[in-house]
Amino acid sequence: MDNNITRYNVQLYIYDLSRGMARSLSPIMLGKQLDGIWHTAIVAYGEEFFYGGEGISSCPPGGTMLGPPDTVVVLGETEVTEEIFMEYLSSLGESTYRGDRYRLFEHNCNTFTNEVAQFMTGNSIPSHITDLPSEVLSTPFGQILRPILDSIHIAPPGGNIINRGRNA
Repeated sequence: MDNNITRYNVQLYIYDLSRGMARSLSPIMLGKQLDGIWHTAIVAYGEEFFYGGEGISSCPPGGTMLGPPDTVVVLGETEVTEEIFMEYLSSLGESTYRGDRYRLFEHNCNTFTNEVAQFMTGNSIPSHITDLPSEVLSTPFGQILRPILDSIHIAPPGGNIINRGRNA
């Protein structure tokens, strides 16, 4: 076994886009308790990587308009080098995670971070985050709101777009 392999820390940054409002209003509006409306990002190699309506973006950790994360989860370590990771992201940004493929309920920031987390560490992000869309859509009010919510493309300002101009 080679003990000279470099390992890199991988973290999940979790933001509540509702700033606590989901906890208060979800029982009234949905008939069930939601603790937040989650946006997630992967932090590795000193950068924060996330997906939204603009495609895959990066910024310094906590550098979007969302500010510092509400929660940080250590996903583990990876042996994937930064160069290989950036090639991987570039490939995802040209195909699966182009900005025009963003869908709030089916293909969003949490789908992205879950896929990247599994690639980097073999671990998934917490299921209460990936299950949120089905939780909302399982309610009558969620079904009523779906057409409106489907038109929303979340892209936290403050990031640098990866593959800008190659998303066509």
